[in-house]
Amino acid sequence: MNRDTPIRLLLACSLLLCNSAWAGFSATPDEARAIAKQAYLYGFPVVEMYKTLYTQAVDSQGPNFKAGFNSIGNTAQVFTPRDTAFVTPNSDTPYSFVWLDLRREPVILTLPAIEKERYYSVQLIDLYTQNFAYLGTRTSGNQGGRFMIAGPDWNGQAPAGIERVVNSETAIAYALYRTQLYDGQDLEQVKRIQQGYKVEPLSQYLKQPPPAAVAPIDWPKPVAHMSDSPELFRYLNFMLAFAPAQEAEKPLLARFAKIGVGAGQPFQASALSAEQRQALEHGIADGKAEFAAFKKDQVDTHRVSSGDLFGDRAHLRNNYLYRYAGANMGIFGNSADEANYIGYFVDNQGHPVDAAKHAYTLHFAKDALPPADAFWSLTLYDGKNKLLVDNPLNRYLINSHMLPRLKRDADGGLTLYVQHQAPAEALQSNWLPAPDGPFYGVLRIYLPRPQVSNGQWKMPLLTPVAQQ
Repeated sequence: MNRDTPIRLLLACSLLLCNSAWAGFSATPDEARAIAKQAYLYGFPVVEMYKTLYTQAVDSQGPNFKAGFNSIGNTAQVFTPRDTAFVTPNSDTPYSFVWLDLRREPVILTLPAIEKERYYSVQLIDLYTQNFAYLGTRTSGNQGGRFMIAGPDWNGQAPAGIERVVNSETAIAYALYRTQLYDGQDLEQVKRIQQGYKVEPLSQYLKQPPPAAVAPIDWPKPVAHMSDSPELFRYLNFMLAFAPAQEAEKPLLARFAKIGVGAGQPFQASALSAEQRQALEHGIADGKAEFAAFKKDQVDTHRVSSGDLFGDRAHLRNNYLYRYAGANMGIFGNSADEANYIGYFVDNQGHPVDAAKHAYTLHFAKDALPPADAFWSLTLYDGKNKLLVDNPLNRYLINSHMLPRLKRDADGGLTLYVQHQAPAEALQSNWLPAPDGPFYGVLRIYLPRPQVSNGQWKMPLLTPVAQQ
């Protein structure tokens, strides 16, 4: 054998590998750019969800691991400015987390009965980040019960004792629990409620042998820039293997196949030609630009609300830009029927709020408090680090549970004082401390009444009252 033969064989194998991996990449550069834009907007939420899945359910040695598949992880804490793991923390509803692997059999979620005044929910999210169902206060009440979550391949009968069967269009799904926390003294009660959340496979519930085991999954480790580079398509292909194609999307997925995007298919960004890679990168840039324009023209002007961006497939109507925007700005946000989020970034003159320059009031007229069937909460954050604001009262929010302790105006209205320096002693019950600088607030309305979505209720605006 010629000494050059092994080298020639190695080169031939490399070429075969490259050609076989990209035999489906048939798009011209211009076509690839247009397809990449579509596939990026379509796939970004899926890949962002994978990041959370990996850290919470796969990477057992990581700091953000919660529990393995089909097991529950609970967190119960009162957030303070010293909690810096993530920005704009929600201090109202401690979370519980369940990543569901529905390939082998359905999973039974048991909710305990809780007091009727307290809000709790289970948000069920598919691999596209669509909220396909809810359990809890709004949909099933506070009396508890057993609920069966079934994957796309299951077609059996619900056993006795099951309140409801919920079908997921993807074989992997996410159950995100929220349990209302009244205040620091209420933390132990929240922990007791969380201990009543139970997760078990159907066979265990029936006390029967489990079905045959399914193949183990080789979860790819996340890499840097996986959501904003052609690497995204590698992770999208992996995740689509657990998401059977919907009939309405089959033509779109066939189009994606022209750039190598398809369920379970290999995608090697390193095997792209320079021209192919440039086409995909330009397509991704085009998708980002479309989102930036949409945010500026539609979201920032309140023409599109958070309620438009989160929901099930029927609600979103396969609007992939909306789904992308929701995942980009606040992944796993609640559907409009469950919660409404209002941001306070500017005052009544449209100026950015800054407690180093002004004290502010927020006035609710009599009978014009946020209309909620569950509760509302206004939380303040430091505008620089997006964390809770350190203050002498250790008060980071004002919510509807605190109303008996707040001072009402003479006419029955409610005025909150949002400022850095303490107000007069008689007003301090209504003081929401701000940093000595820029800040923002988030008003969360859980189980909002129709007046919120139809515009009948008008949100009050922050009003500067004096130079500090």
